[in-house]
Amino acid sequence: MNTSNLQLDYVTKVIEACLLTASTTITSIQLVELFDNQINESEIKKIIIILTEKYTNSGIELITTTNGYRFRSRIEFQHYINKLNQVKPPKYSRSIMETLAIIAYKQPVTRGDIEEIRGVAVNSNIIQTLTERGWIEIIGYKQIPGKPELLATTKKLLEDLGIDSIEMLPNSNTQKSLLNEDYYG
Repeated sequence: MNTSNLQLDYVTKVIEACLLTASTTITSIQLVELFDNQINESEIKKIIIILTEKYTNSGIELITTTNGYRFRSRIEFQHYINKLNQVKPPKYSRSIMETLAIIAYKQPVTRGDIEEIRGVAVNSNIIQTLTERGWIEIIGYKQIPGKPELLATTKKLLEDLGIDSIEMLPNSNTQKSLLNEDYYG
């Protein structure tokens, strides 16, 4: 670290404040740019380790996602936070969760693929809900007549699930799926 201009303790406090008050994930690049490139990404990672250790026995935790870093409350305290905020988490229907699971495990898929697997037509509101939540996106078009949209999951879904890659989803033969109606809030 370029300690002639910046002190480790000060930089750590600035990064901590930024992460604690951010409403979204912050990338290493954003943190480097905060200090006008006077520190580099490897130094940022060292500071992230310091902060992660600082919050080890706390009610909040610093997590690393595919996009960067963010603080969140520990899962075991979510019940209390929900009571305090008095916000009812959205409930998703079985058809929405089935559609999301199909997209996650079979991506990229078309609406026709989903309908074939589920055996029923896909309501446009399902796709719209998943798109608005930022969990799925159109990644292209299948090269067949009509050129149907190809749907796939997003990094936001991975972040919301707390996983780094789609391969980390549980195998449905060995574990209960994360994609159940009560999981999301």
